[in-house]
Amino acid sequence: MDIVVVAGLVIAAVTAVPVILQLRHHPRGLRILFFAEMWERFSYYGMRGLLIFYLTQHFLFNDSAAAGEYGAYTSLVYLVPVIGGFLADRFLGARKAVAFGALLLVAGHLTMAVEGQPATQVLTYKGAAYDFQVTGRADARQVKLLVAGAPYAYAPAADGGLDIKNLPAAAPLPSHLAKGDYQLSVAKQDPFFKNVLFLALALIIVGVGFLKANISAIVGQLYTEGDPRRDPGFTLYYYGINLGSFLASITCGWLGQTVGWWAGFGAAGVGMALGWLVFVLGKPLLDGKGEPPNPVALVKPLAGPLNAEWLIYLAGIAGVGVIWVVVQSFTVVSYLLGAGAVAVLAYLGWYMTTKASKQERDRLILAIVLILASVVFWALYEQGGSSLNLFAERNVNLHLYGAQAMKPAQAQSFQSGWILVLAPLMAALWTWLGRIGRDPNPVAKFGLGLLMIGASYYVLILGRQFAGVDFKEPLIFLALAYLMQTTGEMCVSPVGLSEMTKLAPPLLISTLMATWFLGTAGAEFVAAKIAQLTSSETIGGQVLDAGKALATYSHVFGVIGLWGLGAGGVMIVISPWLKKLAHGADGVG
Repeated sequence: MDIVVVAGLVIAAVTAVPVILQLRHHPRGLRILFFAEMWERFSYYGMRGLLIFYLTQHFLFNDSAAAGEYGAYTSLVYLVPVIGGFLADRFLGARKAVAFGALLLVAGHLTMAVEGQPATQVLTYKGAAYDFQVTGRADARQVKLLVAGAPYAYAPAADGGLDIKNLPAAAPLPSHLAKGDYQLSVAKQDPFFKNVLFLALALIIVGVGFLKANISAIVGQLYTEGDPRRDPGFTLYYYGINLGSFLASITCGWLGQTVGWWAGFGAAGVGMALGWLVFVLGKPLLDGKGEPPNPVALVKPLAGPLNAEWLIYLAGIAGVGVIWVVVQSFTVVSYLLGAGAVAVLAYLGWYMTTKASKQERDRLILAIVLILASVVFWALYEQGGSSLNLFAERNVNLHLYGAQAMKPAQAQSFQSGWILVLAPLMAALWTWLGRIGRDPNPVAKFGLGLLMIGASYYVLILGRQFAGVDFKEPLIFLALAYLMQTTGEMCVSPVGLSEMTKLAPPLLISTLMATWFLGTAGAEFVAAKIAQLTSSETIGGQVLDAGKALATYSHVFGVIGLWGLGAGGVMIVISPWLKKLAHGADGVG
């Protein structure tokens, strides 16, 4: 049994005890949402931790293309909830939207398990083609060049070319290939299975669109205005999210990089099916929260025997086809993000000028400022699934002891693992500080979060000084960086989710929650652009020059670290003025 999986299960069990004890003091519906979202996040993060490796090692996308595809997917994951939130607010209600979205997610994750044969890297020299042979998985993965049927190791040459080791003098190509004398290409990248991949991503995107904003909205509806349990409740709910993420990282990551991609993705699908069951069977505990705003109109036939509810479901399935096309183009996604931002801001602007009172208007302005700050935070945090994932594989020594080593995808468990430890402590801390009147205002908490994530990248730069001859730095620096990022996340994400429900007028709860995720979609786009800056040359999914890759990562990390530190400083300085816009919402201001 993998030591990381065993240790992870122990950590999950130990940290869950105080959380379960605290859940008893919250509305009973929180327990259902806690476990339903836990399994949904298990499925999402199980796939997320493997996706960048699946793209670079199975389909042999280069780093830039993989980061672009990853960014297109994650941007849409947070963009489509804008539509899902609107449909839930106006027609379906949050509960029905969540249940439908969960079914699409089950289908999407199980479709990801249909992988097909891996692509092949080919080197062409003077018209002759030579395949690269790939053996092993994860840390045991090796790529060698096949020449006359025999495998040979290779290394980067000083002139930017390729040196082939121990190649016989009579071989049909020289042992040194100068840059420009050869071409690298990808063969056997089956179009059918690429389309299956895009279909799976489309199903997941639309499923998340119906589920993500709406399940968080139901959490907010469980508490009355001014209830001091709201912030701690969101923190406990956030623990459930990260419990699923943590279990997914250690199990799906291990399965995907040890047994096969199908096993990791398939396990994610099973997790989502469990989440759907928990949510559907737990309906009575929600006490009527999240129901349709007009149940009679929803079931009234509109097109023959089809009522509004079924027309929305059919439109959602048709939307999968649209997203299947869109997710294949990072450029198209960027245009959609821009259009989505304009549309949502126009809608909020219209509401603020025609419908909102002064108090509601000020609260919405504060919500927009927090969303903009979150864009900076998530752009840095979401390197975890792309550039930091590849960084862990290429430039971090993942060896633990003896023959035990952490799989690269399992490194994602640091993000959620630290939250398992910190979430109960942070929930208790905010409660205690609130009781004595010393709880930092939300704007200041955002500033602290940005400072922490900015500083985390300098921890990774420091780790470069301790890298070995293989250009891999000690694992402790990655663990510490994720600890700082997690501390920052605990100051931003649960607080931000709670603030959206506190600051939103009653008719805009799901819409404002979706706007929060729209901001995250924009952050995912920026994150992909950052990840593309860290691109390195690869052969067969393996980095060619680890030393050059480490230098590139360090340079980019230094730049984005400054972004975080600067934005955090600004938020802390202006927090005394901005907090007044809350007008005492839930004790703020």
